[in-house]
This record gives sequence, structure tokens and C-alpha cells, in this order.
Amino acid sequence: MATKHAAEAPSRAIKLCGTEAAEPASRRLKAGPLEAELENGQLRYVAFGGIEVLRGVAFLVRDENWGTYTPKIDEIRIEESPDHFSVSYRAVCVDARQRLVYEAKISGESSGALTFAAVATPETDVITNRTGFVVLHPASLAGRPVRVTHVDGRETAACFPERISPSQPIFDIRALAHEVAPDLWATCRMEGDAFEMEDQRNWGDASYKTYVRPLSLPWGYRLAKGSRHEQSIRLSFDGPSRIAARGAAPEAIVSLSGDLALRMPEIGVAVPSEEAGFALDRRALLQTLRPRFLVGTVDGRDGGGLAQLGAYRLIAESARAAVVLEAVIPDEKGAEASLAPIASAVREAQLKLDAIVVSTAADLKSWQPGAQRPEKPTVEEICAAARKLFPDVRLGGGMLSTFTELNRKRPKAELVDYVTHTTCSIVHAADDRSVMETLETLPAIIASTRAMIGGKAYRIGPSAIAARDNPYGRGVADNPSNERVCLTNKDPRQRGLFNAAWTLGYLAACANGGLEAVAMGAATGPFGFIWRRGAAAQPYFDSIGGALVYPAFHVMAGLAAGFGRPLVATTSPRRVGALAWREESGIVLWLANLSAEPLDLRVQGVTPSKRRISVLDAQTFEQAIRNSHALDEVVRPFEGETIKLDAYAVARID
Repeated sequence: MATKHAAEAPSRAIKLCGTEAAEPASRRLKAGPLEAELENGQLRYVAFGGIEVLRGVAFLVRDENWGTYTPKIDEIRIEESPDHFSVSYRAVCVDARQRLVYEAKISGESSGALTFAAVATPETDVITNRTGFVVLHPASLAGRPVRVTHVDGRETAACFPERISPSQPIFDIRALAHEVAPDLWATCRMEGDAFEMEDQRNWGDASYKTYVRPLSLPWGYRLAKGSRHEQSIRLSFDGPSRIAARGAAPEAIVSLSGDLALRMPEIGVAVPSEEAGFALDRRALLQTLRPRFLVGTVDGRDGGGLAQLGAYRLIAESARAAVVLEAVIPDEKGAEASLAPIASAVREAQLKLDAIVVSTAADLKSWQPGAQRPEKPTVEEICAAARKLFPDVRLGGGMLSTFTELNRKRPKAELVDYVTHTTCSIVHAADDRSVMETLETLPAIIASTRAMIGGKAYRIGPSAIAARDNPYGRGVADNPSNERVCLTNKDPRQRGLFNAAWTLGYLAACANGGLEAVAMGAATGPFGFIWRRGAAAQPYFDSIGGALVYPAFHVMAGLAAGFGRPLVATTSPRRVGALAWREESGIVLWLANLSAEPLDLRVQGVTPSKRRISVLDAQTFEQAIRNSHALDEVVRPFEGETIKLDAYAVARID
């Protein structure tokens, strides 16, 4: 009799993204050389002649907790001709307390002229932190000039920040103009209210965001029932009268060149205190994962995690991994008094620490630039206490929260042995493409941190797609339906091929950025690489059970084994993740398709006749989750130069 798991195969959606929930459908709009995608009422990837001009334009309604409503769209009409398109729709933003309706109209012309106008009418009093347009300029404009027209008509010259700006780089905006091709300038005019810009790369987004209503004004403002609010965005071009339409997409090529003066970093994995027992039960799989270090957690405010220190010791001994301890201590209390019980518990558990990072509770939350943070205990007091109580243990500094807060409270690098922070990829948007786009921002995050800390050792993590914590509110968002939700700690893509590709792209950016060490996800749990049954449903995995691993497990294990190897330079298209290092037997190359579309990829710089390839994709998914050594079992000769990679597939060539 066939077993249950043998009779039921996972759907392609589960294999790719860990959920049956579908992404919103999009529609390509085209008027001559002007193109854009319409998705759930917003415009994405506005391009002219194949050149991206705007990453997005959207009319957003956000509640008093910064939650963004998903508009219910009806009465939509779309008309298209070769030289024109138009869209109109009605949208409703509603919850149990309030309701707002807006009418939207979009039109585009072959000249490049684009208009997006909206009229919002609250049907109840509405309390909102932001209601209006948001315009995204692509992060590829870093360092490029921008002409600013202010609300009072003044014109000034500026640049899109090259290093990530901790505060708003441009205020009081009526229009922004930038050069998209030689002598061709695009002007985006914003009517209806005052706008200002923030460098959204702070949060990992690959864009500069210009938004309505300055943050210096009070949040949680009221839109009166029956009031009328009109805004519009108008895009125009000034320069050559004609621009060629986009040609065929160039061939996707990955090429290898010379050795870099860099080596593969140490790769670690988190073991949150609540997961220590589960990780101990899965220590055989952790031995296969081969992390160089584990990141444990303790909370000096309530003693959380102290009881798990003995488990950390056993896990570390089994995995032959070092231990880094993250410690949170209360505000307004002496650092030594807060750290002493933690030091005592570490000694009692006979736990050998490689490093410790200490954060006050206040630094787990977001603070606007220039805001007065609690400064008791001070960074100096914390470092002095940690050096005294944890002698011969490396001391990390920076933030246990994200780069955003590191950028807003610059580290005192001279006091610590290394600087660290994390990232989260679902702060502002949680759709698949936006999450993958956060990988584009990692080089800027790394370069901006390097500018702060000089030659000090630099680590990142534990990082994941999902949010370990919510610095902006009372807690992370619940996600009972396994959807794509901002600031949740339960992202279903952790279990799919999507996360395998994203993890490779993330670690490739960190390795090529010269980091000392990178920690990712967790051993088990919602951020885990190893399955365990939990309170939240995990489609397909829960139905078969057993010693299962998620696809990203194989990426982590494979890259962890490369520690210390000299890196080889790679060049690849934006939708491909690539990482290579040199071994005695030759080059090991890892590739990932970072898109949902299958990809034909040509590889230059390897000798096909002497190479083998292992592919992790939808076809090998079931074998991969049941066998922690699956990549070694699906190996085959690499023939020719072209690889066909399915959506979110990962390949290892050695």
C-alpha cells in the first residue's frame, strides 16, 4: 500500500514559494516606447525605450499603525491603442473602523507623457499616517544628478545619494527631473500636497521613495468624512523627439574572470532560544548543514534564553560550531548589573563563547533621524562591562535590528572587535519581485557601512526574508493563511525554492562585499532550514513529516563548506545570482535564477568537459527535501555552455 506522502505530490506553487496563495496578476501597458505594468491598481517598471524611468507609482492608504490597505478594485476599464493607453478604476480601502473610496485615472502616450490622478473621499472619518501617492525612482540612479522644483517654485540641483542617507535627502518637492539617456530628461511632477524623499535603500528596497506629506507633520491625522482629496503624478520627457523602442532582450551570460583579493566568509545560522530544544533534536542534520557558528539569544529583561545555554553548548559541540551570543539588556539600568547574571549563567552552563553582542531594548526599535534615544546605559558603559565580564570573548557592536537603525545611530567602531546588523526584505513590500530586488541594495548597504566603520571587521545577520522583530510597531504581523505579508515572522517562501535562490543571492553579495561572517535564518522554526512541526501550517511538509529540510538547506551547507576559499570574480545579469571560488581541483560556481521565469543561461570561463552540475529545482524538489545530501546525488556531467534554469532554480558547477 502506497504511503500518503508517496501518493500526494506537492504543487508547483508549494515547490516555488511554499504557499498556494497567488501573486496579484499584472498587465503590460504599452504606448509606443512607453511601457508600464499595471498591478492591483499601481504602476510598476515605467520604462521609455527600454530604459527604466520609475520603479513604481502607487496611491496608498495607510492606517495609524503604518499598515497599508490592500485596495478592493472594481469598475476597472482599460483601453489600448498603439500610441495610447488609459485605465480607470474605483478602489475601496476599508476595515472594521473606517472606509475610504478613491477614483483613479491613468493615461499614457507614445511621447512618454504619463498621468496618474486620484480623487479620494472618506466615507467615514479616517485616521491615517499617509494617504496619497508614492513615487519610486530606481536605486540604479545612485550618485546621479536630479533637478528639484520645490513647492514655492524654486529650482535646485541635487544628486540621488550614493551612500545610503539616514534621513530624507530632499524636502518640499513639487517635481524631480533626471537624465534617462544622453540629453533626454524625465520630469515627474507631483500635485496636490507637499512631497519629500527618503532613501528607501535604508530598508533594503531598491528605490528612492518620494511620498506625500512630510514626516515632520503629526502622524495619525484625520481625513473628515465626505472631504475631497485630489492628487496627481505627471511624467514628461524633454530632449530628443524620438527614442527607439526596446529591442530583443540580450542573451543571459555569466562570465568568470580573475581571482579576487577576498575569501569566502564564515557562514552561520541562528538558534533562537525558543528553538534550542528543537535544534538539539535535529543536531544530526545540523552536522550536515555545517555552520561555522551558531547565534544564540538571551534577554536580560526577563531572563529569557538563560535556561537554554546548556542546549547551546550541546548543539555547538555536535555541530563543531562556535557560539555567538546576542544579549538584550534593559534601558535605564547599569550595564554591568544587567550583564552579570548572563555571564554567571554562561559559566554555569560551561558554554564557551566566541563572541557576544549587547543591545539595549531601545535600540531594537526604530527612531527617526535626530530623535532623542535613551542613552542609559551608554555604548561606552556597555562595552566596558562586556569586556570585564566576558574576557577573551570577541565583542560585537552595532545593531541587533536592521541596517536602518545602524545608519541612524552610527556605531562607535573603535570600542568593538566587529560591527554587525541584520536586514529584513519585507518591510515595505512583500511580493516576490520586490523581495528579490532587495538583493540589488546589498552592495550599497555594505559600502555605506564600510564608510562608517573603515577597516573594522564586519558581519551581517542573522538575516532572512521575514522579520525577526518589528522595529516600527508593537509586534510582527500574523500570517495564518501563508500569504505574502509585510513584517511577518512567518514567510512561506522560507520553505520554497524561492528562498534557496534568494539565499544564494544574499550570500554572494556579502561574500563579494568582503564580509568576515554572515548568519542566515535559523536552524529550525519559521526562519529555519530544517522542518519541524509548529503551530502554523506548513503545506505539504506537515503532511509527510520526518527528517525534512527546506531547499535553502543545500545552499547553506554547500556555501558553508567553501569557507576560506579564494573568490573568483563573476559578472552576471541582474536576475541571476552568481558566486565562485577556487579549489585545488578548479573553480566551484554557484548560480541562481532569481526570477519566476525559466532562463537559458550561458556560462563563460569554465571547461565543460571536466565539469559536473547539480541542479536544485522543481524537478528535484522532493528528493532535495527528503535527503540532506541531495545535491551530491543529482550530479551529472556539465555538457556545453548553456544551462536551463527553471524558476528560482539553483545550480552548482564543480
